[in-house]
Amino acid sequence: MNAGDRTLKIEPSLAIVQGLGSKPAYHISELYGLAGSRATAYRIINRLLELGLAERLNRGYFSIRSSVFQPYWIWPHLVPSLQSFKIARYFGRAYDESDVSYAKRTLQGLPTLDYRAYELTQFQTPHTYYLYVDDVDPIGRQLRENNFSEGKAGRVAIMPKPGSFDNGIQRVYLDCLAVGGRSILDAIAIELLYGDKLTIRGEFQADLVAKVREDLPVGPR
Repeated sequence: MNAGDRTLKIEPSLAIVQGLGSKPAYHISELYGLAGSRATAYRIINRLLELGLAERLNRGYFSIRSSVFQPYWIWPHLVPSLQSFKIARYFGRAYDESDVSYAKRTLQGLPTLDYRAYELTQFQTPHTYYLYVDDVDPIGRQLRENNFSEGKAGRVAIMPKPGSFDNGIQRVYLDCLAVGGRSILDAIAIELLYGDKLTIRGEFQADLVAKVREDLPVGPR
């Protein structure tokens, strides 16, 4: 389907994975009881992998993104971000801030995650420059022609633009929520500072919210 403003349809049965609880890795056998059968467990995991909500490890193990533990109704709003990040391409030359400076000066697109979140919140020191672009291939060629190499260690990441960009702050917030990890803290900071700009909000542990509120360089607006 077209990735415009509409949300994606996701089977409610997938939400049973929330019953596993949060931990770094799971074995497929842990899902058998929740799913009701081995076949259903594999169907659920394969669908989560397809959506970008899970990652296959080895020997029957898998990990799931922290965004899985957001309310089920939010998932469709996160999938466009996850699908884009799955195919992000990373580039590096000096593998330091100079790579980011080059990208900021020369590449056209919409920044998100680390650097855009920092612009909004001044909260966490950014690391990777994530950029949504209209066409990934010519931007990739431009970087290679300027002595960038492609690989996961790169500090510059370019991605296609699925989903809605009508509300830029909302989109960065959903990107942070989808990716999870340290970006969850950025999502909380954005919500504290720009809650009036958000129509879709996640759920967070109270202690994390309190910690971010305490550490924000400026108070909530």
